[in-house]
Amino acid sequence: MFYHFLPGFADVHILFNLFNYLTFRSAGAGATAFLCAVLAGPATIRRLRLLRVGQVVRSEGPESHLEKAGTPTMGGVLIILGATASTLLWAELTNWYVVLTLLALLWMGAIGFMDDYLKVVQHRPRGLIARYKMIGQLSFGLALGLFLVLYPIHPVPSTWSMVPFFDAWVAVFHPAVFVVFVALVVSGTSNAVNLTDGLDGLAGGLGAIAFITFGVLAYLIGRVDTSAYLGLLYLPGTGELAVFAAALAGGITGFLWYNAHPAEVFMGDTGSLALGGALAVMAILLKAEFLLLIVGGVFVAEALSVMLQVSWFKVTKRTRGEGARVFRMAPLHHHFEHVWAERKRVRGREIQQTVVVRFWILGILCALAAFSTLKIR
Repeated sequence: MFYHFLPGFADVHILFNLFNYLTFRSAGAGATAFLCAVLAGPATIRRLRLLRVGQVVRSEGPESHLEKAGTPTMGGVLIILGATASTLLWAELTNWYVVLTLLALLWMGAIGFMDDYLKVVQHRPRGLIARYKMIGQLSFGLALGLFLVLYPIHPVPSTWSMVPFFDAWVAVFHPAVFVVFVALVVSGTSNAVNLTDGLDGLAGGLGAIAFITFGVLAYLIGRVDTSAYLGLLYLPGTGELAVFAAALAGGITGFLWYNAHPAEVFMGDTGSLALGGALAVMAILLKAEFLLLIVGGVFVAEALSVMLQVSWFKVTKRTRGEGARVFRMAPLHHHFEHVWAERKRVRGREIQQTVVVRFWILGILCALAAFSTLKIR
């Protein structure tokens, strides 16, 4: 909104010209989303408590997590509303990149909201049936892939994707394969972030790191000079995604104000599915789907740990008559909760912040590794 109206007053005062600059609007978007989340937090948490929207803790999970039962969930609305309001204020609203990522955030947030609502309000332990959740995720991914094929918004073919470590190399997909590929990226990323959301601040901190990384990448790809210097595809208009990414990073940081250990509120599936969906669509629009594997390395490891644990248990149960496990518990952060707690001889709840901070460090290293691929070619 600001972008469309305020620069016109530059002849009144030169400061209004700042609203033409991506860096200024990105900073403004991040600050606005942060303030929205922080200021709306207390009232939202009180409302969730009045509605008795409390987290249901699995009995088979870590024993130290049982004390978290009843903590308000669905706090992801703070991130979504803060980021959405900030994006509407600071971004160029006619930009298709912004529109599509914002749609992903809201669509996946709605799926997560339904899942949380069924769990904590309707008291259905399974929440939204898994196949319905998957249908919702895949349907958006298929629709997005089909839209990009039929109505290209890039100056290069939509079916191209940049390959890390190779200068000017792109993967070229058949249109039908690309549509399926997009659906799998959207579904896989949203579920990976959802699986990571198991400790206070874990998914939020890693999400903020990932969005900041892709925000910087969007800025670089959207400039003809930096994209040429780094050997990246030049995609004019993608710089606006830096504003959206900053808004999400700001909203997440504001949410972390209340989600830091001991958490006053959890993001729930409302937040985790929304963040994963938005992150996936950003990567797709930036032609950086393969780079997402590096930026979101911790998310990938968390998802793979669950897949490996379930698969190995089923195989050994069928072949040996008794299921065996690769990890003490999955997802991966629960495994390290057990292992590091035993190694330090402390209770599980005292090790949670150690796991979170170490995983944040790994997330930062993944981001740095992703940036290094821009020059290691």
